[in-house]
Amino acid sequence: MAETVYFTFMQRPGQEFIFALTDPARIQQARDILSGKETMAVHVMGRIVKRQAPYNPRWSYHLDPATIAFFPMAIEVCDANMGYVEEHLDEACGAFLPGCHWCPWDSKLVREVTP
Repeated sequence: MAETVYFTFMQRPGQEFIFALTDPARIQQARDILSGKETMAVHVMGRIVKRQAPYNPRWSYHLDPATIAFFPMAIEVCDANMGYVEEHLDEACGAFLPGCHWCPWDSKLVREVTP
């Protein structure tokens, strides 16, 4: 069974989002970002799932671990603040965040966490 490791990113102080990774290469990439080895692809992206995850109880949605990647830059249509996503979750996956793809440009990986 694949190991699940949890990380958190922030967009602004006091606003954290916990996500799970199961792919060993992505887990290593996240650890490389945190250690400073990776300096280009440092922002978090993935497809949102419109239901709460036990490891991320503050938000009514989470990121599908199988879709999470790290990026240096992305198109504007998938950029949004996590609070705005929460407030407009019923609109997500249509004109807002098409395909449920979320790529917050200002996401900053903060730490590895134990839920």
